[in-house]
Amino acid sequence: MNTRAFPCALAALAATAVFAVAPAPNFKSWVAGLESRGVKVSAGLWDLSTGKLLEGSQTGMALVPASTTKVVSTYALLKSLKPNYTLETEVWGELQNGTVRGDLVFKGGGDPLFTKERIWLLLQDLKARGVQRVAGRVRLDQSAFDGQMFGTGWENTTADTTPPVLPLSVNFNRDDNGRILRSPERFALDYLTRMLMECGIAVDGGSDSKGPSTRLAGMASPPLRQLIQDINKFSNNFMIEMLVKRFGDGSWSKGIRRIQDFYKSVLELGPDAICITDGSGLSKDNLLSARTLAIILRAAWNDFEVGPEFVDSLKIIGGEPWKLSVQDPNLSRRVRCKTGHLTGVSSVCGYLQAPDGKLRVFVILLNGPCKTEDLWEMVSRWAN
Repeated sequence: MNTRAFPCALAALAATAVFAVAPAPNFKSWVAGLESRGVKVSAGLWDLSTGKLLEGSQTGMALVPASTTKVVSTYALLKSLKPNYTLETEVWGELQNGTVRGDLVFKGGGDPLFTKERIWLLLQDLKARGVQRVAGRVRLDQSAFDGQMFGTGWENTTADTTPPVLPLSVNFNRDDNGRILRSPERFALDYLTRMLMECGIAVDGGSDSKGPSTRLAGMASPPLRQLIQDINKFSNNFMIEMLVKRFGDGSWSKGIRRIQDFYKSVLELGPDAICITDGSGLSKDNLLSARTLAIILRAAWNDFEVGPEFVDSLKIIGGEPWKLSVQDPNLSRRVRCKTGHLTGVSSVCGYLQAPDGKLRVFVILLNGPCKTEDLWEMVSRWAN
């Protein structure tokens, strides 16, 4: 993946404080210490092969999970849509003798990775198909999604960290400096028009708005397995919300219902267990328990069809090409996880390998005056 596609994510990773991990003395005293500070705890360690709870506290208590919600959404999408699933951006117009009579229309299909390099390739394909000139203007077709551009519940959380969600979004709806665009459609129109001209396709901008009748070209997104990797390793909120809306045929609420229906039918986890309003975990209306996340993690690990792709999408402590905040040599390549952070929320879940080689599922959800170190002192104890 070209790292220019993630200017904000990489900047945030570079700015993350690095800390060493001191293991907690024991589980009960760790929980007691957190609760004495007013922190609610839902946490547990399970044997991966049998599902037996080895150590836990309030494992059935639902708390705000933050970005560990992505475990729920990404596994459901992988299993439902399959790893090779793609989303397509189409270009429509009426081409006659090298000239598009009327407007050239870019129809968004929910591709969350419609970035500048890939747009250039799409325009080169358009040129190769004989397009030399556009008599009209460039237009966007955003009809694949409804008009809701921000998730339910974001008004009470850090909504300003995620751009508007539209089915045709250029470069994550961020400018060249990584700042969120408040007028993403204007930016997309200007950028596509400029790129067309740079590729040698003239845009006259005439008033002839003859409707599109022919599909001239299309570009498929990278496969879902690759998108899921970017989502879970970089915790990319924008990308997963694009996919959730596409999963719901353009509707956030329908996409969430389909995720809930999936877990009801496959793991008998009802909406009371999968209590979510978005796919990223930005909303503090989301509520999950440690037990629910552990059930999903075990199911994903044992899923021959999509489990390898899901597990591979998780962050590997000591095994990524960028510096992670956790610096514990004893955890290197022995922990694969998804973390989550909001104001007053810290969470982590995933898989770890014990010193005897046995594999465990672990989940820690903390709500209250907590910090990242509170999570990792217990993970370090469980792993060491």
